[in-house]
Amino acid sequence: MIVRLISHSIIALLFVAGSFSAASASGFETKATFAVLMDGETGDILYEKEGDVLMAPASMTKLMTMTLLFEALKEGRLSLTDTMTVSENAWRRGGAASGSSTMFAEVNSRIPVEDLIRGVIVQSGNDACIAIAEGMSGSEEAFAEEMTRRGRELGLAQAEFRNSTGWPHPEHKMTARELAQLARHLIYDLSDYYPYYNEREFTWNGITQSNRNPLLYMNLNADGLKTGHTEASGYGLVASGEQNGRRLILVVNGLSSERERSEESEKLLRWGFREFKTYDLYAAGDVVENAEVWQGVYDLVPLVVAEDVSLTLTRAARRDMKVSANWDGPIAAPIKAGQEVGTLTIEAPNAPTRQFPIYAGANVDQIGLFGRAMSSVLQMVTGE
Repeated sequence: MIVRLISHSIIALLFVAGSFSAASASGFETKATFAVLMDGETGDILYEKEGDVLMAPASMTKLMTMTLLFEALKEGRLSLTDTMTVSENAWRRGGAASGSSTMFAEVNSRIPVEDLIRGVIVQSGNDACIAIAEGMSGSEEAFAEEMTRRGRELGLAQAEFRNSTGWPHPEHKMTARELAQLARHLIYDLSDYYPYYNEREFTWNGITQSNRNPLLYMNLNADGLKTGHTEASGYGLVASGEQNGRRLILVVNGLSSERERSEESEKLLRWGFREFKTYDLYAAGDVVENAEVWQGVYDLVPLVVAEDVSLTLTRAARRDMKVSANWDGPIAAPIKAGQEVGTLTIEAPNAPTRQFPIYAGANVDQIGLFGRAMSSVLQMVTGE
């Protein structure tokens, strides 16, 4: 196995902008019981506090409710102009009489899907959520089962849903990391519908309500997503913002008040944009090293990456980063361009080791029979 450390000075010339992971970065503290800061482009975790511990997600659950609805819209199974009925069950358990967050929908009314979307996202209406659940799956219980099933497909390994609203239930749990993953799915895979999360107010039944996301009203370029609060969960928020082409996603939960939620989420997002920088190491097709060839018509073959290789790090971690190319060599001819031959390894403080496959960047034919015989004799004589 050949391991070749790539010079920091060479890497420095390649840095422009990109993304990577720095799990549980040091130098930051939050009052939140649970917290995650994620790089939007890659999904890498830049900071976490109890990020994989199950918690009560409260109304942040509604991100999953919207995921199922938006996917149905994207696939053409529903349209924005379709209507759904607000049943007596939805009205009693999620309407004005429930004492919970509500859209103030009237019992037995039929509401267009697009208005229900705003009722959920802007007004956090539990009546709107239950109407969607019953309209899509026949009952909220069946819809919750579908939420859990789809969550598994999206990589939410621990999440368990028992309702569409986030109403307290001992078995209704998610992790902060899973909420960040779900937000990323909404932002990137369901991007046509993401702008709803940036709407500041919505009026239904003559009642205007403002979006509860505090970061929308700050100078942070925040554009979503969802607050949550119950006695069991404390105050929480899933939010995202973009500055200078970089998107961050944050999750906080377990805070003691609306004010603390606002302050801690703002602090985390500002810190993330200030302290982390995104670097590009290689573009797809770039040569990372040249490897010796055994019995080929050429002595060397370029080793290339097939995808962009980039990382997000603190400046301090960047200084101690190590990049190495690893392969079994010399590589025996014939060699086909695109043949996987080794691994590019990236190590940095407070970041998991990342590995990317490297490939032969050119065809190298094998030398003729006489050449191979002479090469073998030379190796036996010289040991090279």
